[in-house]
Amino acid sequence: MKVAFFSSEVYPFAKTGGLADVSGTLPLALAKAGCEVKIFMPLYKNITPEKIYPDFASTSLGKNVEIIFIKNDDYFMRDNLYGTPAGDYPDNLERFSFFCRKSLEVLKKLDFSPDIMHANDWQASLINIYLKIIYKNDKFYKRAKTVLTIHNLAYQGLFEKEKYPITGIDSKYFSSDFLEFFGKINLLKGGIIFSDMVNTVSPTYAKQIQTPDYGCGLDGVLREKREYLCGILNAIDYNVWSPAKDKYIYKTYTSSSLDDKYVNKAKLQKEMGLKVSKKKFLLGMVTRLAEQKGVDILSKAMNSILEKFQVVILGTGDERYHRILKQKAAKHKDSFSLNLKFDEVLAHKIYASSDAFLMPSRFEPCGLSQLISYKYGTVPVVQHTGGLVDTVTDYEEKGGGFVFKEYSSKALAGTIDRAGALYGCSQEWTDLMKKGMRYSFSWTKTAKEYIRMYDKCRSMP
Repeated sequence: MKVAFFSSEVYPFAKTGGLADVSGTLPLALAKAGCEVKIFMPLYKNITPEKIYPDFASTSLGKNVEIIFIKNDDYFMRDNLYGTPAGDYPDNLERFSFFCRKSLEVLKKLDFSPDIMHANDWQASLINIYLKIIYKNDKFYKRAKTVLTIHNLAYQGLFEKEKYPITGIDSKYFSSDFLEFFGKINLLKGGIIFSDMVNTVSPTYAKQIQTPDYGCGLDGVLREKREYLCGILNAIDYNVWSPAKDKYIYKTYTSSSLDDKYVNKAKLQKEMGLKVSKKKFLLGMVTRLAEQKGVDILSKAMNSILEKFQVVILGTGDERYHRILKQKAAKHKDSFSLNLKFDEVLAHKIYASSDAFLMPSRFEPCGLSQLISYKYGTVPVVQHTGGLVDTVTDYEEKGGGFVFKEYSSKALAGTIDRAGALYGCSQEWTDLMKKGMRYSFSWTKTAKEYIRMYDKCRSMP
């Protein structure tokens, strides 16, 4: 099966979040399962391809996988992928409509006629829209079926209606039945409507987004698509995320050498300026600092948490949460380390060194952090939503983590207290760590589910 895979970010070439991790690992797993895959992404700054052509470049990622970089220096040779701290780039519609149009042209140049066109999020949604409108009579794409993966429904690609001509799509499609959304262009809405199959990154989130509470205004569109909508749980790459061979952590360890995990803990405490103590319960968090990630309820609970425990946070996000957390860090220097940046090495150290990992998300399409933390013997503390429902069961229900169901600072603080109390019972905590380390969320299983979805798609008339 030939698969063309389209994403605005792909690890290790460009990354702002989980989309890049999925886009960098799923295609490789598909190839191992027998697919021939070409990945398409923009040629951003600081990427060095193996081969360079006039309007694209390429790099081989192993047998049956090639990544194609779409060139346009005016659009893509910038310091950031989507915008600056001040906001999104004002020409993002131009940038990603160009990416989609050019990708379709390059596919024909490469004479790669795919069975499946797999677009990811709003940035690539125009791929599937163009195929059903502009390329509907093109023989080259006659057999191609289209899939759209929604990694986070909250990001939809909204643009002012005055920009609609930039898309190159007939104006009759700017209506509530297609791309119009409360007077604006909505690329993700169009992608949902014009794709043969739509999936998101966990079964629970696939159900939640069909409700008004989680549908971000598109729940009606998704309910209409429900026969062709499914949830496939994300996975992680254990070649990257494994404490037994992680080159970024202070000292590697396994479930049979957990004393070395505490070597990591002591070194992180020292590096972060915290009191070095094995007895101190250390909570880690690597996240975007936004309300979606539960930073609002965490901020309110921080004083009571920091009176008893230690916290290390890595990430950037909303300026108001930067300010609030800076104040907390200044007040609790011995127990709170705030790191307002993106740092891949420090992220690995936090996963390896923490006793528990915080994910108090208001909503969570899948979440990768809880899957990673399990592997490192770091117990997840999560809110009962989205993919966290599918992956974390409470310790008291014989699961591998701690779960709270009421979205509040009180419920969060109480659940952290429960976890901290069990940490004081060393053997029970060790057993819980080892249980999580035995869990497996590999791409091999997930790739098979994607291939089943592809096969269903190909069987459609």
